[in-house]
Amino acid sequence: MGSRMRRAESSVVHRFAIACRAGSAGALRSLLTDDALALFDGGGKVPAELGPVRGADAVARCVAERLSLESGMALTVEAVNGAAGVVLRSAEAVVAVASLKVTAGKVSAVWMVLNPDKLRHWV
Repeated sequence: MGSRMRRAESSVVHRFAIACRAGSAGALRSLLTDDALALFDGGGKVPAELGPVRGADAVARCVAERLSLESGMALTVEAVNGAAGVVLRSAEAVVAVASLKVTAGKVSAVWMVLNPDKLRHWV
């Protein structure tokens, strides 16, 4: 992947993080493809959608809910699976890690890990 493409994808991920920090499902919706897909892994340990979430409106609502900032939390853009993604931290631990697929300047897929057992290695 060329550096120009990585910069463009990183820019989309940064705008995605800004929309998440604002808690704006509308802003998130504008960054998603119409047929966006999201998968959530709560591992039965934390509440999460059990199946795929499809469509920009539904994905935006679910992501905004899962990545909402409560007091003492921070959402950062970091390398996730070798590409830019987002990490939600509380004061005690990582709460969520999301990997994003960017297609033609918009997010087409979100894979979010919420299962605390799978997040232990994140610092």
